[in-house]
Amino acid sequence: MTRSTPSARSGLGIAALVLFAWASPPLARAEQKAPGPTTGRWLLDFEHDGSLQLTLKRSSDSGRGSWSSSDDFRVGDFQGLQRPASSAEVSVHFQLARDAGTVAFDGQLNDGGGSGRFRFEPNPEYFAALARMGYAQPDANEAFALAIHDVSRPLLKELETLGYNHVALDDLVSMRIHGASPQFIRDLKTLGYDHLSVDDLVSMRIHGASPAYIREMKAVGYDHLAAEDLVAFRIHGVTPEFVKEMKVLGEGHLDADELVSLRIHGATPEFVREMGSLGYRQLTADDVVSMRIHGVTTDFVRDLQALGYKDVSPDDLVSMRIHGVSIDYAKRAKSRDKDVTVDELVEMKIHGRG
Repeated sequence: MTRSTPSARSGLGIAALVLFAWASPPLARAEQKAPGPTTGRWLLDFEHDGSLQLTLKRSSDSGRGSWSSSDDFRVGDFQGLQRPASSAEVSVHFQLARDAGTVAFDGQLNDGGGSGRFRFEPNPEYFAALARMGYAQPDANEAFALAIHDVSRPLLKELETLGYNHVALDDLVSMRIHGASPQFIRDLKTLGYDHLSVDDLVSMRIHGASPAYIREMKAVGYDHLAAEDLVAFRIHGVTPEFVKEMKVLGEGHLDADELVSLRIHGATPEFVREMGSLGYRQLTADDVVSMRIHGVTTDFVRDLQALGYKDVSPDDLVSMRIHGVSIDYAKRAKSRDKDVTVDELVEMKIHGRG
């Protein structure tokens, strides 16, 4: 999992590293060379579960920009790394070997963690292969990201067999960061989701629209939902349990937009159930959402009924709230005219009477 500093955060599908490109004239493919080495500082924290968090920082050569990233690794991902047994600091040298190149780390460690300097040496064979495969020539920062997140040649070939050819380099990194793996793509394909965009794949992974979730939603009658609907469901908390409760309450088959709108505006099964107990058993999703938006509460309905307004339509309830017809206002009007209607209350309020 990648944790970026606030200055490094960006939209969906963007890699956790903030990349600063130093302008230079484009090179013809025949003149392309592997990027040069990358150096910087590292900070490592050992976690209780045996994993570690590694933060990498580098300033640009001009001193006007920088990037940083924090990623979770296993100790076994590195060559020559062992967790010291005590709080005494020891000098260390270890490596992270990837297809795109090798990162060498030197510094000090104790049983809690440590810090030091790193140097990334790109693998020329890897970048020559990228050019032959038709990928854009990466700059030094992109090359480093490809190595840290292990965008290997076997991975690229596997993605190509699944129809993902010449994916943008930052998208490849984003896929690795968020776990949009070839297996994830295959699992989605078996469920009818073929040739999704990289943005859709990454967004689904970020928000937990997993194959298991898709199967659960299918079991409650929501099959072949669009990827964006699945993501919206996950963002706003549309669960299989929520759908089942709404069905039990007589809401029938609600479409994706209705379900999301109900969740956004706090139209819970409890609210629908309480409104039913007050005589509103045939509410539509639009009725419920409108009530929630405009503050038609069960207390408001109950107090109106106590004043004798027992069959007020959902539209009239909403109109009363929109125009500020409070319970106190209705009480005062009824003290002057016990037969005053809801329509009259609204008209009086609109025109500033009473």
